[in-house]
Amino acid sequence: MRTDQAIAEIYTARSLADTLQAIADAAVSGFGYELACVNLVRPDGDLVVAALAGNPAAEALITGRVGSRASWDRRLHMGEDWSGLRFIPHTEGWVLDDDDVPQWHTEGPPPEHDDEWHPDDRLFAPMYSPHGELIGVISVDRPKDGFRPGAQAREALRTYAFHSAIAISMARLRANMQRALVRLEHEQTALRASEESFRQAFEYAPNGAAIAEMGGDSHGRLLRVNDALCRLLGWPQSMLRRYSFSDLVHPEDIGVLLRTSAEGGNAELRLARRDGTYVWVSVSNSVVADAGDGPRFLLTHVIDVDKRKQRESELERRATLDELTGLCTESELRIRLARALCDTPDAAPGANDPYGLEPYPPHRHRDLPIGPNPTLAVLHLGVNGLKPYNARHGRAAGDAALMEIAGRLRSELDRERGDGGDREPAVLARIRGDEFVALIPDLDKAPAETLVARLHQALRTGPLEATGILCWATCGTTADQVLGRSGELLHGKKLLPGPARA
Repeated sequence: MRTDQAIAEIYTARSLADTLQAIADAAVSGFGYELACVNLVRPDGDLVVAALAGNPAAEALITGRVGSRASWDRRLHMGEDWSGLRFIPHTEGWVLDDDDVPQWHTEGPPPEHDDEWHPDDRLFAPMYSPHGELIGVISVDRPKDGFRPGAQAREALRTYAFHSAIAISMARLRANMQRALVRLEHEQTALRASEESFRQAFEYAPNGAAIAEMGGDSHGRLLRVNDALCRLLGWPQSMLRRYSFSDLVHPEDIGVLLRTSAEGGNAELRLARRDGTYVWVSVSNSVVADAGDGPRFLLTHVIDVDKRKQRESELERRATLDELTGLCTESELRIRLARALCDTPDAAPGANDPYGLEPYPPHRHRDLPIGPNPTLAVLHLGVNGLKPYNARHGRAAGDAALMEIAGRLRSELDRERGDGGDREPAVLARIRGDEFVALIPDLDKAPAETLVARLHQALRTGPLEATGILCWATCGTTADQVLGRSGELLHGKKLLPGPARA
C-alpha cells in the first residue's frame, strides 16, 4: 500500500473508531511494521490504547488500557529525535519496562549489526493538531525487514502521523456536529467549541473540503470551501461559492456525482479547473444532519488523484495500442476477435474450399451484430525481409517502413469501409513485429478480392514487400484457432486466388 493510499483511507473512515483502527491497520500493511498501536489522549490528559493492529494476542491484552500523561511525556522527551519522531534504543529503553504505559514487544533474536532492529527498541510518532495540541501517539514495533527505518521511511511515518491527527480531528468533528446539532438550544457553548474545532480541521486540511446544501432548490450549492480545494481548482473562494459540484463536474461524470451525493459515499470523477481543464479527484461524502427535521448538509473531502489516473490511462493505452504504429496490439486484437465470435459453429467448409476461404452461411452473432450478412474477414499480412532491411539501413529506417505500411493499410481499409456506407470499422493490429492482421466485418468474396487488389497496388511502391492471406473467421472457434489458421496459411504461402500478395 502506498503512503497516499493509506492517507486516503484514513480520511474516508465513517466514525472515530473506524478512523483509529484504519490508522493502526495502515501502519502495519502500508508502512511495513509488525505491530502498530494508536494511543489516544483522553479528556483527563492520560492516553488510552484505542486501536492496535498486527498481533491479536497483544490486541486482546492491552487495548483499552491507560498510561499516564507523565509516563508518556517522559517517553516523548528521551531517546533520539528523528525529525519529529522519537526513537528510544534498547540501550536506554530498559528504564521504561516497569512504568504504567501499556506496551508489547515483538519477540526476535538480538541484532548482529548496528542498523538492525532490537526487540527492545521503541519508535513513537506523536500526532499533533494544527495548533500544536497533542492528540495521540502512534507506536510501532519491529519493521518487517528487520532494520531500523531509513530517512525516507521516517519521513513517510512522520507525514502519516500528521495526516492521522487531522483525520482524527475531522472524525471527532463529524461526531461533535451530529451531537451539537441535536442539542443546539441547550449546548450553545459546546456548539461554539465544535465550530472552532471544525474551522481549524477544515481550513488546515491538506486536501480539498467543501460543505454543500442538500435538498430544495439550492441542492448541491457550495456553502463553504477550504483553501486546498481553491488551489486545486484554481478558483478564489468568492467565485467557487457561486457554483455547485454539478456545475463543475465533467458532463460524462454527472451520473456518478448524483449517485454519490444523494446519501453520501465515495467516487472518482473529474472537476473543472478555472483554466478549462479537468482534474481527476476522489470525493468522499458524509451527510451531516441538523437537529430534528432541520436541514442536512453534505461534507465532501476531495483528494487529487489526477497523476494516478494518468498513469492508469497510459498503462491501458500501452496495453491496447502498438507504440510504434498506433495500431491495436496482439492482445487487444484477440480480445476483439473473441467478442466477435459466438459459440454457434458455422457450417463446415466445402470440399472445394479446404482452407475456409469462402464465406460461411450467415447467422446472428451473439455479441457483435455486423450487418445482415455477418461474415468476419481476417486479413493476415507478413512483411518480407524486415531483418535484412534493418541490418542494411538501420532500425530507424525499418520502423519508418513499418509505419508507412501501417498507414497505407489503414487508409485502404477506411476507404473500403466508406464504400459500403455506415458499416462497422475494420480493426487493424500489428503482431509479432513484422505481421499485420485486419478484422473486417461484413465482407463478401467479391469486395474482398477488390480490397486485396487495392492493397497490392497501395504497397507495391513501398520500401518493403508484404505477403497477405485473406480468410473468414469461423464462429464456434476461438481467437487462437482463427489466428493460428491464418498464420499457417500465410507462412505456408497458401494464398488466395488472384492478387493475394499485397
